[in-house]
Amino acid sequence: MLLNLFLNAGEAARDTESPHVDVTAEAADGRVHIRLRDNGPGIAAEDLPRLFDPFFTRGSGTGLGLSVSYGILKAVGGDLRAENDPAGGACFTIELPSA
Repeated sequence: MLLNLFLNAGEAARDTESPHVDVTAEAADGRVHIRLRDNGPGIAAEDLPRLFDPFFTRGSGTGLGLSVSYGILKAVGGDLRAENDPAGGACFTIELPSA
């Protein structure tokens, strides 16, 4: 899942002047939160509702990475969320039970 998110973030940020991906992790309230933020163009508003649909892609892949990652996380009691960062770029949050 992390590799898929890193590849997506790298692809999104590659055309920026200084591409980067920031990663943070924290544990709180029995959950672990891992956030990946890129400095790419962000996610188009019309794409957000379909982002985790199988075969949906705007990039070079098959459109299965986010869908499979979402399904795995849900199966283990976790979650995967995507949003646009107010400062620019996209932010993906993985949430997992800590135990």
